[in-house]
Amino acid sequence: MNDNKISRRDFVKGVATGVCAGAFASMGLYSYTQSAYDRLPKVQRKFEDFGACRSVKVINISETSWFNNAHLIGDIHDAGGLLVNQYTLNWAPFANGQGKAKGSYDSGIASIKELIPNDLEKAWEIQKKLALHPENPGGFSCLIEVEELDGTKHKYLLDTGWSYDWMEKSFKREGIDKMLQAREIEALFISHEHWDHFWGLPVTMKYDNRIPLYVHDGFYKEGLQYIKDSGYKGTPVIQKEPMRQIIPGMAVLKFDVPIINRVFGETSLAFNVKDKGLVLISGCCHQGILQMADFAYTDLKYDNDRFYGIYGGLHISPFEDWDPKYDDLVISLAKWNFERIGCNHCTGHLTAKKFIERGYPVVRGTARFRSSSPDYLGNGDTITF
Repeated sequence: MNDNKISRRDFVKGVATGVCAGAFASMGLYSYTQSAYDRLPKVQRKFEDFGACRSVKVINISETSWFNNAHLIGDIHDAGGLLVNQYTLNWAPFANGQGKAKGSYDSGIASIKELIPNDLEKAWEIQKKLALHPENPGGFSCLIEVEELDGTKHKYLLDTGWSYDWMEKSFKREGIDKMLQAREIEALFISHEHWDHFWGLPVTMKYDNRIPLYVHDGFYKEGLQYIKDSGYKGTPVIQKEPMRQIIPGMAVLKFDVPIINRVFGETSLAFNVKDKGLVLISGCCHQGILQMADFAYTDLKYDNDRFYGIYGGLHISPFEDWDPKYDDLVISLAKWNFERIGCNHCTGHLTAKKFIERGYPVVRGTARFRSSSPDYLGNGDTITF
């Protein structure tokens, strides 16, 4: 044998290596096919009937939970990381002026307790002088309008944002203040205890302090105390069961999951739209899109046995970073074959772009009112299922 020729042994070795590499590549492709899913153990489905509704409309009040990623991440990092209690971060409205990681619920709320919920402008001005990056807070909140089969219409709030100032402006922009005053909004659902979904509670209380209020049973003592300190005059409904029906075709789903900054548990909403199928709406979806979809598939009964739509924060790239493993989430979403996808907030711009690149039916927005991307539904945008 000379240098220009290959030995039979090397040839066989090379072929074997190529076959192995090809096999591994094929396995990667195969894992996303229906055949791969068909090989998984079959689950025993419960088909729990929660009725049906005619339509669901979502009006995005605010999806901009914060305005500067670097400030948010930097404050958390400097305080000790993702496991640090959120009430110690020294962010408004629980700031005490003592600096990073030296805040507390009691010392922060003491500066504004007598002002909320009636004088929120003064309360926020006080907190701005004590807090880290006081201009960074925004908030997540949306209005959900549900029409029953008989034509009866209902309005609900999902989450109530963060900054008193930003949420006050956002509520007035969408007419939420007047709806609350007129008692047109029938309930407020807090998806979880995080700052950007819950800390703006006094803004809702300012206009209706007796609105039915639903929370996950994983709220900590500070969160339950804040409900009282915000001026709430009712008794919150603390959900312990996995599913609670609200009206025909609408249910609250509870997920027990640890979340960053010492928060536990999240609730999401499910709707069965007649002749269309299942619609899922989340605040952050810390439980994960796939877990939420799996739970709905296993436990719920819905028309055509079909996933129709999804909306909300889907928590994949909230800080606009990207990890290759996130691509698996994007690819796996195709399994459920959603007809309409409305995403924003902690879904992340990069994720929305990935959805669009894969040809998913993403409903795009207008990038108004400080929302920064038309690739998803921004502030003031709507979606109807």
